[in-house]
Amino acid sequence: MIASLGMYDRPETAAANDRLWAATRAALGHGPRRLTRDRDFDGIWRDPELLLAQTCGMPYRMGLYRQVQLVATPDHALPDCPAGHYYSVFLCHADRAQATLEELCQGVFAYNEPMSQSGWAAPLTHLGGLGLAPRSRLQTGAHVLSARAVAEGKASFAALDALSWEMIRRYDGFAADLHMVARSASTPALPYITGPRGNPRALRQALATAIAGLSTADRAVLGLTGLVEIPASAYLAVPTPAAP
Repeated sequence: MIASLGMYDRPETAAANDRLWAATRAALGHGPRRLTRDRDFDGIWRDPELLLAQTCGMPYRMGLYRQVQLVATPDHALPDCPAGHYYSVFLCHADRAQATLEELCQGVFAYNEPMSQSGWAAPLTHLGGLGLAPRSRLQTGAHVLSARAVAEGKASFAALDALSWEMIRRYDGFAADLHMVARSASTPALPYITGPRGNPRALRQALATAIAGLSTADRAVLGLTGLVEIPASAYLAVPTPAAP
């Protein structure tokens, strides 16, 4: 069996993620001793031996939902956001803090990948609702790289999820060169999933127990306050813009 908590895993959060998994495993009574960190996300999500992972809403609704079972959704207690939901933030360089999205769209839009809800689908849906579209695009491969591209002047603006932005503000010095221009509408946050042979109910209970038992410091590091049950239909109903 394999388990992964890679969506918000970075050097500063890895130890807290390890403790979250250890507590989940203890409450569940079985599972791998260590999280898998040396495989690509798609391979992990589609592995028939998957016990627990966190995925992005866009690949989930684009077909992954047929191969996995929904366990629960994390609640990050984001301000002005429903429980179990999140949103994307649009970032530009601090030197252009007065720029509008319309002006920024004349430049380069940095995004992590085209199968990202917060880096591609949410921002393109938001811009489309305003009658806007980026003139030029730059695929970076990661939210932190999109933010860095804006800070270094390689892109005019970027979009990434609010929790990733909070972690960048906390841990990356280049965040001082960035300014939040706008935010998208809220959508269901990144869901926990299990493979076809997993037990969603048992995993949900184990995760809830583990989160409740985390130290205040670990919950703050992970931006994790609890779990919410959001139906698959809510994920499948989220709009999907055209691929780049």
